[in-house]
Amino acid sequence: MRTAVFTAIPNVPEIAAGDDLASIIAAALEAMPLELEAGDVLVIAQKIVSKAEGRHANLDSITPSERARAIAQITLKDPRLVELILSESTRVLRAQRNVLIVRHRLGFVMANAGIDLSNVRSESGGPRALLLPRDPDASAEELRTALRHLRGVEPGIIISDSFGRPWRNGVTNVALGAAGVPALVDRRGDPDLYGRPLQVTEVAWADAVAAAAGLMMGEAAEGSPVVLARGVTMRAPVRSANSLIRPLDEDLFQ
Repeated sequence: MRTAVFTAIPNVPEIAAGDDLASIIAAALEAMPLELEAGDVLVIAQKIVSKAEGRHANLDSITPSERARAIAQITLKDPRLVELILSESTRVLRAQRNVLIVRHRLGFVMANAGIDLSNVRSESGGPRALLLPRDPDASAEELRTALRHLRGVEPGIIISDSFGRPWRNGVTNVALGAAGVPALVDRRGDPDLYGRPLQVTEVAWADAVAAAAGLMMGEAAEGSPVVLARGVTMRAPVRSANSLIRPLDEDLFQ
């Protein structure tokens, strides 16, 4: 019988720029107490990674361009926020009332370039935005290495964020960054139940684990940004989360 267990890690404090996130997570695990085991995967909310990396921007310090003002009129968004979104994007895909879909500089197709104003403490009194990590895969690898030094076990790491999806309502967590895990599993050529080889099946494994962990994290005031996933190991080559991004020449919907 196959069993997977997802455990929200309590006692993770508010994260600030410059905090040693690996040490904070290690301390939270020790306080439970909970030992890491081989094959464990830690799913970590993008928001606390961005906070630790200082990926903040105060909207009061941003002067919107004419393009940002024009898009803001269409979307009814703050022109300063639109300018910040444009600075993190390579292309605007859709702009309409309350909706701004862009291609992020890292290749993600997402609303508002992943920039968030919720659950972000303002230090100046004005609105403060949180951007995605500069390189989520690299951030995941750094956390993995640091936790090996601190806890003696090198867990898989998934940095997750909530995404909307075309043609379906609601958001679900996906993997923005990953280290030590098979983010994308190629099952092409494997036999199905009747011995026929699979032709096109690739499994977004890291997205699936991130989505399950998202049920434990919550989307509002739950305050559970770290989840331990145990029993989710899959025998497949390690691949970063970047492998989940569909190449532009295969994007039929751009």
